[in-house]
Amino acid sequence: MQNYINLAEKNGVTLLDKGQCQFCGAKTKRGIHECLEIFDLGFHEIDFSILENHIYRFLIVDAHTLQHPEIHGRGNNHFHLSRLHLIFVYGVKCSYELSPKLSDYLNNYKVHRQNEYLNTPERLQRGTITTTDIKEKSTNEKDCKELIRKWAWEVYEKWSIHHSIIDNIAKGFLNQT
Repeated sequence: MQNYINLAEKNGVTLLDKGQCQFCGAKTKRGIHECLEIFDLGFHEIDFSILENHIYRFLIVDAHTLQHPEIHGRGNNHFHLSRLHLIFVYGVKCSYELSPKLSDYLNNYKVHRQNEYLNTPERLQRGTITTTDIKEKSTNEKDCKELIRKWAWEVYEKWSIHHSIIDNIAKGFLNQT
């Protein structure tokens, strides 16, 4: 993965070092840098070494990536939105084994659709739940899991204009597996 600062610069985005996160509105003091730090350190209420909890890691990664595509890369939008769609619409139990298969499927899919991009919702319009909300409002594992699920759902819904494209991807992927 490219360095997020270099990727933002390559895309003509100036990252702010102070105040709230310029992409999701998280109540940070050091902008996107602190938002990413919270994301990277994870949410300690959940034991991610337990297999059943892996789903929450996927939800966190997908929600954060789709809220911050300027620093994760536009090419990732298909993957993260597709994985959320598979989880929320088709009830797929995502795993670390399934993600590379989805990535391979999307690589083949994109061969004939190299110019297909998912237009990003406006900044600060990609869901109201943020990393700081989860960090501040999660007092136990149950609350943390519930808030992460709501966060991912909210972000997923903000990309609804693309759900028909993503549904075709999901169906193709499910038919292949």
